[in-house]
Amino acid sequence: MIHFEEKKLPNGLHLIVHHDATTPMVAVNLTYKVGARDENPERTGFAHLFEHLMFGGSANIPSYDAPLQSVGGENNAFTSNDITNYYVTLPKDALETALWLESDRMLELAFSEKSLEVQRNVVIEEFNQRYLNQPYGDVYLLLRPLAYLKHPYRWPTIGKSIEHIREATMEEVKDFFYRFYRPNNAVLSIAGNLNMDEVLPLVEKWFGDIPAGEELKHEYPQEEQQLQSRELTVEREVPLDAIYKVFHMPDRLSPDYYAFDLLSDILSRGDAARFNRRLIKGKKLFTDVQAYIGGDFDPGLFSMSGFLNPNTSMEQANKALWEEIEQIKKEGVTEDELQMAKNKVITTHSFAQTSVLNKAMGLGIAAVIHNANLVNEEVDFYKAVTTEDIQRIAKDFLKESNSTTLYYKAKK
Repeated sequence: MIHFEEKKLPNGLHLIVHHDATTPMVAVNLTYKVGARDENPERTGFAHLFEHLMFGGSANIPSYDAPLQSVGGENNAFTSNDITNYYVTLPKDALETALWLESDRMLELAFSEKSLEVQRNVVIEEFNQRYLNQPYGDVYLLLRPLAYLKHPYRWPTIGKSIEHIREATMEEVKDFFYRFYRPNNAVLSIAGNLNMDEVLPLVEKWFGDIPAGEELKHEYPQEEQQLQSRELTVEREVPLDAIYKVFHMPDRLSPDYYAFDLLSDILSRGDAARFNRRLIKGKKLFTDVQAYIGGDFDPGLFSMSGFLNPNTSMEQANKALWEEIEQIKKEGVTEDELQMAKNKVITTHSFAQTSVLNKAMGLGIAAVIHNANLVNEEVDFYKAVTTEDIQRIAKDFLKESNSTTLYYKAKK
């Protein structure tokens, strides 16, 4: 159980404080409610670009990293389809350094043409290296717009095209910042050996005068029910054929989200998982095959992917995946399989709660999803899943009309 206190500042900043007396460190996590799904379809990749720009200097602080490193702090960030998350760990006595740094870049970035050009080139290089020039790197550039026709999940966080980043103007960058990087669009979560009475005056000191932005509704065009299977075949310079198959699944707050997560573990987490026993070791059709979910807030995708053995055809691989699905529909999973998957999830969850950073981050992200107490409720949601639930979701969602398949062939 993670105990916490909450407070909302007059400018809308949502503050969460967790007291952890076991550590001399403090974690400061700032979650902004902006991800790839909030972008203009003609200017994608901006959320990720801003993750980089936020380290390029702010209105009053030319270097973010130098002051933090001088007090023994570390920091990083990540962008998803739903959020952009920044986090810092540092000694408790240096807490104000983190609040000073984060508040100044929330107030205003430096917005220099030089910084924009530098970070734009960094992102373009990342796009090239990780998505265009890396084997299998363009999978989700191909698969997402095939699976999604309306929802902005149809592009990855890096964006649809390098041109969207290359052509980004300073005016567009400033508009994006002042729309989304406002206190009323953020959750500040702090964990360490401190309490709300200690933290609140410091947060008010550094963040209290930052003006709120417009109230954002965060409403997105939703997918219509998929009624027909979709597929795409491509050839690339890669070592092995691969297959990627996805199915639409419910959103992050649905009880079925937890059933899908457990199903993915039953299929591919660990040596005893079905895919490993049957498709890799048994039938020897794949060198590797996985099932997984993305964790998206809105209705997401349940995914299966595998690298084929050289003597396995695409038809054999596809048939084998469908046979595994049909067996679950027909026979379900065993109580032992489900309990083993639950035990792994509970162990992972418990271990994560030993980290002060994981607790601060978990509280902040949970508050954006629904409410901060979600971090304490999730284990019970996993425990409530039954074998009947697993069989039901397989029947309801894992059907051909709800499937999208990418056949990724190695050039001969």
